[in-house]
Amino acid sequence: MKEELNSSSLDYVEELYLEYLQDPNSLDSEWQEYFKNYIADSQTKSFSANFEASSIFNPPAKAVGSSQSATDLQYKIGMLIRNFRTRGHIMAKLDPLGLIVNQTPQELKLEHYGFDENDFDRIVESGTMSGYSLKEVYERLKETYCRSIGVQFMHIDDYEVRDWLQKRMENSLNRLELNHEQQLRILAKLTEAVVFEEFLQKKYVGVKSFSLTGSESLIPLLDLAIEQAAEQGVVEVVLGMAHRGRLNVLSNIIKKPTRQIFREFDDADAQAYIGRGDVKYHLGYSQDITSQVGTKVHMSLSFNPSHLEFITPVVNGRVRAKQDRLKDKKRQKVLAIAIHGDAAFIGEGVVQETLNLSELEAYRISGTLHVVLNNQIGFTTTPEQSRSSFYATDIAKMLQSPIFHVNGEDPEAVAQVVKLAMDFRHKFKRDVVIDVYGYRKFGHNESDEPAFTQPLMYDVIRKRKSVRQGYLDHLLTQSDISREEADEIKAAKIAELELELESARAKDYKISYQAYEGEWTGYKGGDDADCKEVKTAVSAKRLKELLLKLSQTPEGFTPNSKIRRLLDAKAKMAAGKAPLDWSAAEALAFATISTDGYRIRMTGQDAERGTFSHRHAVLHDRNTDKRYMPLAHLSPNQAEIEIKNSALSETAVLGFEFGYSLDWPDGLTIWEAQFGDFANAGQVIIDQFISSTEDKWRRLSGLVMLLPHGFEGQGPEHSSARLERFLVLAAEDNMQIMNLTTPAQIFHALRRQILRKWRKPLVIMSPKSLLRHPRAVSDLKELSQGKFQKLIPDPVIEPKKAKRILMVSGKLYYELLAKQEEDKVKDIALIRLEQIYPLPKKEIRAELNKFAKDIPVIWVQEEPENMGAWYFLRAQWCAKLAGHNFSGIYREASASPATGSGSSHKIEQAKIINDAFNLKKTPKPCV
Repeated sequence: MKEELNSSSLDYVEELYLEYLQDPNSLDSEWQEYFKNYIADSQTKSFSANFEASSIFNPPAKAVGSSQSATDLQYKIGMLIRNFRTRGHIMAKLDPLGLIVNQTPQELKLEHYGFDENDFDRIVESGTMSGYSLKEVYERLKETYCRSIGVQFMHIDDYEVRDWLQKRMENSLNRLELNHEQQLRILAKLTEAVVFEEFLQKKYVGVKSFSLTGSESLIPLLDLAIEQAAEQGVVEVVLGMAHRGRLNVLSNIIKKPTRQIFREFDDADAQAYIGRGDVKYHLGYSQDITSQVGTKVHMSLSFNPSHLEFITPVVNGRVRAKQDRLKDKKRQKVLAIAIHGDAAFIGEGVVQETLNLSELEAYRISGTLHVVLNNQIGFTTTPEQSRSSFYATDIAKMLQSPIFHVNGEDPEAVAQVVKLAMDFRHKFKRDVVIDVYGYRKFGHNESDEPAFTQPLMYDVIRKRKSVRQGYLDHLLTQSDISREEADEIKAAKIAELELELESARAKDYKISYQAYEGEWTGYKGGDDADCKEVKTAVSAKRLKELLLKLSQTPEGFTPNSKIRRLLDAKAKMAAGKAPLDWSAAEALAFATISTDGYRIRMTGQDAERGTFSHRHAVLHDRNTDKRYMPLAHLSPNQAEIEIKNSALSETAVLGFEFGYSLDWPDGLTIWEAQFGDFANAGQVIIDQFISSTEDKWRRLSGLVMLLPHGFEGQGPEHSSARLERFLVLAAEDNMQIMNLTTPAQIFHALRRQILRKWRKPLVIMSPKSLLRHPRAVSDLKELSQGKFQKLIPDPVIEPKKAKRILMVSGKLYYELLAKQEEDKVKDIALIRLEQIYPLPKKEIRAELNKFAKDIPVIWVQEEPENMGAWYFLRAQWCAKLAGHNFSGIYREASASPATGSGSSHKIEQAKIINDAFNLKKTPKPCV
């Protein structure tokens, strides 16, 4: 106890004392006894010397004429200060419309503590308030916490963080002293924002632009944040935002040519967009800008779908990749800024998932700046209908970070909040939230009539002058800025926009799209057929050496005995004494890719061990729990390899990894689902980003998704990775979809993904039972001399003797093979379709041409008729496949992927297999 006192700060012990007075049982017994003794004899001098100067621990004698004892007074003053820090935001004047009138909480009133005029002149001795009278303290607290800024920070457990914030805010009264140039810059950015919106409304009447009008303070906010970031060493900024204000940000912050924005409004290039592209307020842009301190900052505004918040994890993933590329271990050179709407921030679960990732080692980026554009409404839905919390930002209280609420019509308060937020992020490397209160002048969009549902709010909004005009009025009375200066800034901006519009409408103007450059130089999208195949085989000598290293652990490291046996098995494989299983082939793919110099990043809920206990990429010492990853200790020159367990999240984690892949084309980025079915929870990322990024936004991704798939009687949620959903999304060679059957195939598929210069997402229906299936093995020769096979022919059946051709993918092949061998079938061929999309039609035709044309081809799948690949293949071939009659065998159509009964599963599975080999059984025709 004595040592703790001696090592503690005065403020820390004072806070403990106040907590004790509110609830003695909240402290441990030693502290309770300590404060109990203090109260019994407050004049005792036996406390630690560190606290002799404290008014709480050594209170002065009662002043003559005071209505309260010194001890009682100081206690109540301490409570008053604490309550302002905790609850002062309730009184803050945040709503520019004046519609929110908050009652002053009792604990923020002087009379609540029994103070009277006799106490007002008493001098307070408490931290930042020391030396002021009680009356002055009260006014300083209101100035700090109840003016245009409201702060929530007392939920932060770390005393150092709270103390830092308290001193920064209370010593300055939460005000930023701005000079002439700074005020003029804020006015200029407000002018740019306001004039841009007024220009659009005038030139494009009624056209959707999702105007920023009512929240124009976002532009100076971002400008100040980026300038401060540049001073703090940031060289790249990645922004993510939805629709509102996006065009304004593109023009005035990212510096996208305004003429291009106007050209997109005019929609004058219709032929170029048939079947592709996106609306103008979804588009992204990248550009270098020069900060005031003269440094270049690369700005990227990420593209965004209408699913508002799902760009947030994508942005964070992009930032992580950029930080890794810069070898920025402190993660301070690249900044993420996420701009949210109030209703979306609290309403969309992906926000909570992303916030939860922020302090996890595999996803940490040292803090995102979150800016909530608080329109105080969501489309037509009022806050009381859209959230159960007081603030839209209350979800962020899960973090050990402050939340700054600010009135958007007080630009200098916005400037103070930006300064605080950026300094906080830089010092503590955590997320920080700025909640900017504004409004939407034109409703959800320019064709909307908001007065239908919020008549009183819009009565007030119609009477509002712009935030620029309000700030100008303030400057004209409070600074030396003249109206002439302000008018010149406005006139110059209007003239600039007129010139840009004239250029946009010139007959010879053509939009110049950003090419694949930088890290993306040399990579391509487009058609699969336009990209040559590459050699993926690796010499047997190198494979054996790597596999042997993968079987070894450091001296003194004691793995689990079962793991030791698995490692010994790898050593046997390296020696050629056993065939390769799935785990070994996958590990060799990673090992060769890493030692070839390509970075690997893989995450998933159980990625280190593997859900089905096959990978064991990260080993644990059974005695010390020390961790060791053999894959990271293969060569001193190998590229970095990360294999990390993720949070129990699909949406945010998948979004993050997709974002990572956007900025690391020359690496292998993998997300593995715990079960393939769980990709359901990441469907927005799959639909809105992974499958359509190239088509909508001219951007590429080589993300790999490993989705365990296979019907083994484990029920509806542990059988199907929903192959059919990916195939429905498949078009224009937008991704690759595979269901593989051998370890050699996963080896070559992963190496092919990194070695080819064609960058498309790769979706693999990865196995469960095949991980240990005695037939699902490969010889080392298949890795050293083989290649990826889109189609694998039947190695035994002679085409001339065949009476039926069964085409299949995945684990069902081995069940059909077992039936073929058990019944000694010689006239039914088994062809494995390993790559389902892009459909290898050339290879299929070449193989089927070996058979007589009257031999029927039957697609056999485990999935119900309405799932799996059947509908996709039927649409491709209808009743004929390369001249052969085409039909299918499958489970009956079902609303659910699989039965929950293991016994029923076996009956269903047996029927599929028996029907496939029953020549008398006519499969359902392809109609």
